[in-house]
Amino acid sequence: MADPSTYRPAPGEIPDQPGVYRFRDPSGRVIYVGKAKSLRSRLNSYFQDVAGLHPRTQQMVTTASSVQWTVVGTEVEALALEYSWIKEFDPRFNVKYRDDKSYPYLAVTLADEFPRVQVMRGAKRPGTRYFGPYAHAWAIRETVDLLLRVFPVRTCSAGVFKRAHQQGRPCLLGYIDKCSAPCVGRISEDDHHRLAQDFCDFMAGDTSRFTRRLTQRMKEAAAELDYEQAARLRDDIATLQRATERNAVVLADGTDADVFALAGDELEAAVQVFHVRDGRIRGQRGWVVEKVEDLDDADLVEHLLQQVYGADGDADAGAVPREVLVPVLPHDVVQVQDWLAGLRGSRVQVRVPQRGDKRELAATVLKNAEHALMLHRTRRAGDLTSRSQALREIQEALGLESAPLRIECYDVSHNQGTYQSASMVVFEDGLARKSEYRLFNVRGPAGDGAADDTAAMHEVITRRFRRYLADRADSADLDLGFGGQDDDEPVSGPVEWTPTGGSTERPRRFAYPPNLVVVDGGPPQVAAAAAALAELGIDDVALCGLAKRLEEVWLPGDDYPVILQRSSEGLYLLQRLRDEAHRFAITAHRKRRSKGMTASVLDDVPGLGPARQKALLRRFGSVKRLRAASVEEIASVPGMGERTAAAVVAALASGEGATSAAPAAGQEVPTDLAVAVSAESAEPGPDARPEATAAAGPAGMLAT
Repeated sequence: MADPSTYRPAPGEIPDQPGVYRFRDPSGRVIYVGKAKSLRSRLNSYFQDVAGLHPRTQQMVTTASSVQWTVVGTEVEALALEYSWIKEFDPRFNVKYRDDKSYPYLAVTLADEFPRVQVMRGAKRPGTRYFGPYAHAWAIRETVDLLLRVFPVRTCSAGVFKRAHQQGRPCLLGYIDKCSAPCVGRISEDDHHRLAQDFCDFMAGDTSRFTRRLTQRMKEAAAELDYEQAARLRDDIATLQRATERNAVVLADGTDADVFALAGDELEAAVQVFHVRDGRIRGQRGWVVEKVEDLDDADLVEHLLQQVYGADGDADAGAVPREVLVPVLPHDVVQVQDWLAGLRGSRVQVRVPQRGDKRELAATVLKNAEHALMLHRTRRAGDLTSRSQALREIQEALGLESAPLRIECYDVSHNQGTYQSASMVVFEDGLARKSEYRLFNVRGPAGDGAADDTAAMHEVITRRFRRYLADRADSADLDLGFGGQDDDEPVSGPVEWTPTGGSTERPRRFAYPPNLVVVDGGPPQVAAAAAALAELGIDDVALCGLAKRLEEVWLPGDDYPVILQRSSEGLYLLQRLRDEAHRFAITAHRKRRSKGMTASVLDDVPGLGPARQKALLRRFGSVKRLRAASVEEIASVPGMGERTAAAVVAALASGEGATSAAPAAGQEVPTDLAVAVSAESAEPGPDARPEATAAAGPAGMLAT
């Protein structure tokens, strides 16, 4: 642990102006970001007697080795820059609001050629209009099923849409008039876009316009004695009314507000929000947060508003309502209101409801927050304690100076030496950090793979830490506040800020070393990893291996393993690391093997790359239809020329009589799209354990 006095800035060096500051650890990683009206008074508060600080603040200042700051013009700029840096660096000591579940949204993909209505979860995509969130996906589907009668927008997937277009026959929804069938040309692209926009306008609360329009058309049809059309329009009006009535009116018409409530204790807090649009509850959302900072409720509310509207504001300014009702006002409520007004483009009021319907609704939201916190405690009872205990047990068992807050685990997967793949998974504070997972294709000295598992492990560890050394050197070359006496640690001082609000630096993917490296295997794999680290001159990273047979932990050079109790939290954490690394590695291996066992007959055509192949299959649907096409028809495809079209015709003609090799066991290969080029590796290899068949997490990047 570092002594804060060793990196305290000199007296008078810190400016007495508003700004944003960040603490870094010895590796240069940002561990905390904060803002202040006066940088001098705020930063000086961190360098008082450590014993007088809050325990969480003590841990932060003793983990850090430097503090840097940026002076800005106004407190609103400080608020925006603080959120920008928290989003960019993801500091481990900043409070983070996590969704207590993945809420579904009703999404309309307006950026598509023919917009689609669907249920979506996860990160928001550009060009898509979102409504919600909803508590249940079935609530979205019931609403959509009602509205498709009036707004028959496309709801089918891309595969169904493409198949219907090729066959010239719509799906069932097209026959029962719940889809306008753009796949077969029943509606033009522009008309379908207008239909999707009307759907969005209705979901946004503009319901009376469509009711009035349908009522007028119903009266006109009745006057012309077209009673069948009038009856259909009457039913459409009733459908819209039922869809509108599903959202109960809780506030006066025209009220747009988000109502927040907060319930918690010293360690955790639960937040709930009701989204009220046009007086009706349009959605509900919840978060659970661990209080890693010494914050009061006002600070928590401010951080919450930053995260909610900062993320949504990038995609849709309409996400910020006219009124934000909170349980406690933020300390800098005027600056928060100005920031929200900048996102919305008009005035936004942040206040605490005092009386009437809004206060009653806030009480209802508070009950939901209390219930969510109770469920969270029930599901994760002891989780914080067990993670801390696991890290402490690993520290004691391996004789480490401090708890391994960042652990990386490596595994190699192959099938009799073919398609060798390796994985790197990362756990921080005992939790998986999937955004930092990485995959390696094992090359070997000759480019055809490593000789055995130990050689593969040696290559993977070498490549990972060679990149670490290179990225650390590149980061030091940039003027990022590095440049102490040994030129490899960050120092305290001011840093620049670009006018766009971003940082002048770019985080390096491999610039941060782990506290502990775990390899899947026994003494041979550990020895190979230790040799790789020694060759690179890295001696400050702990290393161990976890053998599968008896779950013993091996250290480099030891003749006997370290035995952890089977019921210990430390062993359980190491097992989770090993199993996650195995799952990630074998998923990548199987993907490479499946791709290598099939090949398209178009692969050998000169000048025909993946993009052109997709364009051809998109136009003709299959190789069988492509084989029947003429040179002129193929050349008419965008991106194709007559010479390439002639080469395609020649290649398909020469391969017409070829037969497909037998596919691997359990594989189905369409004979008109691909032929199997190899039946080897049909049987699963020794590391193809059935428990590792789950899909990989967020895609890790291929390391070079």
